[in-house]
Amino acid sequence: MPIERVWNEPIDDETQADRQTASLAGLVVALALIVAGLFLVQRLHIESQIEDCLLSGRTNCAQLVSLLL
Repeated sequence: MPIERVWNEPIDDETQADRQTASLAGLVVALALIVAGLFLVQRLHIESQIEDCLLSGRTNCAQLVSLLL
């Protein structure tokens, strides 16, 4: 015999608070991943510019390092 589910039954306050807490935690984790990703992309871009400078045989790459950091 299948169980009949009632989708319009009221949600108690504790369940609603748990859902809000879980949603907020998910949002915080997503934002942290976005910030970490942006930092990583910026850092990799700087490193690639320094590497390009060194591989082109330049000797003044220290100036580039000080400008980028």
